[in-house]
Amino acid sequence: MKEIPELFGSMVFNDAVMRQRLPRETYKALNRTIAQGRSLDPAVASVVANAMKDWALEKGATHYTHWFQPLNGVTAEKHDSFVSPTGEGRIIMELTGKELVKGEPDASSFPSGGLRATFEARGYTAWDPTSYAFIKDNTLCIPTAFSSYTGEALDQKTPLLRSMETLNRQALRIMKLFGYNDVTRVLPSVGCEQEYFLVDKKLYEKRKDLRFTGRTLFGAKPPKGQELEDHYFGAIKPRVKAFMEELDEELWKLGILAKTEHMEAAPGQYELAPVYTTSNLAADQNQLVMELMKRTADHYDLVCLLHEKPFAGVNGSGKHNNWSVTTDTGINLLDPSDTPYQNTLFLVFLAAMIKAVDDHQDLLRISVASAANDHRLGAAEAPPAIVSIYLGDELMAVLDSIENDVAYEKTDSGTLRYAHSLPRLAKDSTDRNRTSPFAFTGNKFEFRMLGSSQSVSDPNTVLNTIVADTLRQFADGLDGADDLDQAVHALLQKTIRDHKRVLFSGDGYAEAWQQEAEKRGLLNLRTTPEALERFTDPKNIELFAGHRIFTETEIHSRYEIKLEGYCKVVGIEANTMLEMARKQILPAVSEYIGQLSDSVNARKAACPDAVFAAESDLIRNLSEENSRLYENILALEKTLSEAAAIGEAKACADFYCGAVRSAMDALRGTADRLETVTGEKNWPYPTYGELLFGI
Repeated sequence: MKEIPELFGSMVFNDAVMRQRLPRETYKALNRTIAQGRSLDPAVASVVANAMKDWALEKGATHYTHWFQPLNGVTAEKHDSFVSPTGEGRIIMELTGKELVKGEPDASSFPSGGLRATFEARGYTAWDPTSYAFIKDNTLCIPTAFSSYTGEALDQKTPLLRSMETLNRQALRIMKLFGYNDVTRVLPSVGCEQEYFLVDKKLYEKRKDLRFTGRTLFGAKPPKGQELEDHYFGAIKPRVKAFMEELDEELWKLGILAKTEHMEAAPGQYELAPVYTTSNLAADQNQLVMELMKRTADHYDLVCLLHEKPFAGVNGSGKHNNWSVTTDTGINLLDPSDTPYQNTLFLVFLAAMIKAVDDHQDLLRISVASAANDHRLGAAEAPPAIVSIYLGDELMAVLDSIENDVAYEKTDSGTLRYAHSLPRLAKDSTDRNRTSPFAFTGNKFEFRMLGSSQSVSDPNTVLNTIVADTLRQFADGLDGADDLDQAVHALLQKTIRDHKRVLFSGDGYAEAWQQEAEKRGLLNLRTTPEALERFTDPKNIELFAGHRIFTETEIHSRYEIKLEGYCKVVGIEANTMLEMARKQILPAVSEYIGQLSDSVNARKAACPDAVFAAESDLIRNLSEENSRLYENILALEKTLSEAAAIGEAKACADFYCGAVRSAMDALRGTADRLETVTGEKNWPYPTYGELLFGI
């Protein structure tokens, strides 16, 4: 392997490469486009395209693609070669400025929520110069936005870019009020911690549920799960370590700052964490992380599972979205400094976060809503569906002093002393709270509700927009104030008093918190259909349309896409269960019953007076449960036929969430009981014990 500094970013057309390969004026013009959001000059695009093509050819690329993120949660690409005919039976390798800037994929085959009919095929991809091009599989990948022929956003990137610009605009107003006239750009920074499972490929291929849905739909609890807490931060096994080393190398080539890797709490579960970057780049890079995890695992006869709940009874997987906001002069606006009670700018942005989260609990919950994530939110492994903020003791005390107009007295956190031979360690001013959905962790907020398989674009679009809107309200109130200090103090006081209900430092898993949250008037949107119902509320349409993040039409289209996606996911799971139960479990149990009966009959023939009570009880129990399994199959089939007759999307989603999932749970309960009493050699697919401990 090359030295890491030489390897890092070697497959990325990044700033250093552009500075080296582009003419000086072209480089400056492109930077102005990126930094100031200016329109791209076609002449600049042509020069950049030629330099990008030459660089890609030197790296072994033969094709280019407009790499985009449609509303199906993954990425898409259509490859074109650099080959262009000369008219003399020969070719040249070419990439024009027009080809760099604009592509034309089919827009009718991606989710559009009614924006595109099947016969309306035209769509456009537009180069995003704020996200670096890169080479993957000998193909130059050009990050792009994706829209319909009529201009509606059909992707994850477009609204994210819009929200970043909105946040920049409103944050700059606050910076100017405080005299930071040298600040010209404010950008959200994101670091996405990615959790995942690894299972043996041979075992994976024997499970239809894993292959079709990404999670196990059946599976009895193994003798050992995560009870001993011996997996978390444990020694990494050689096969997994080899996978991680190759993954790091591939990520570093693409300029992705993979930093931390460790074993997670559940058997077979792991985590990767990167260094922060701007939210647009972070979203692009996290999509690449997930893709490369799956591809690299295959090299070691492993399969990477990114589903939020692959196994019942052990922790599922999430994605912690660490969010902050920084200026182009290097100021982290969520860094409290050593004296947060004197850091007025920090307190204003902290107050904006508190108000934004409280005012828009519904949108934050909606941004992480999916059929998969419903399995983990609220379990003793992930934050509850109730959105709250954890600040820690020091900041809570600071806010309390502001609210009550009393002087804040800082207390020394002290030091930790382990033994005389070990150094004293400075103690942090506050603890951490892993049960909080939205926790302050030093100089950033950690939004912990995201599902492991989802794009981070939606949550960050929401975060950027709701904070921008709150900063707009703050700037409107402070603009023109005769005494800025007094106006800021009044603003902070009012914000704390009006929104402190969302601040909570206790155990988010506790039943008492559910009751307390209800008293405070906080939302508890437990399921995806329940959450999505609020997406099209007038206040949300006004928010997104007012900041030009989504048009009302785009909001309704996304609402339809999310509902349809929910129904399709649950429907696929239910049909997979039926196929496994009918074709695998029923025959396997029947065969085992036959084997037991044949054995008993043979032994009775040899010993007519013997009593075979245990065998008879086992046969009777198996026969009863197998009959119950068949009844569960018929019940689920009937429920699915009823679901198919429902035309309206919301009613259909509600039915899948209620009746269909209830029938699925009944079928699973019977099958899992049968697994515990059926002979190991007869059971038709690998068990939890084999999957979780099979590496």
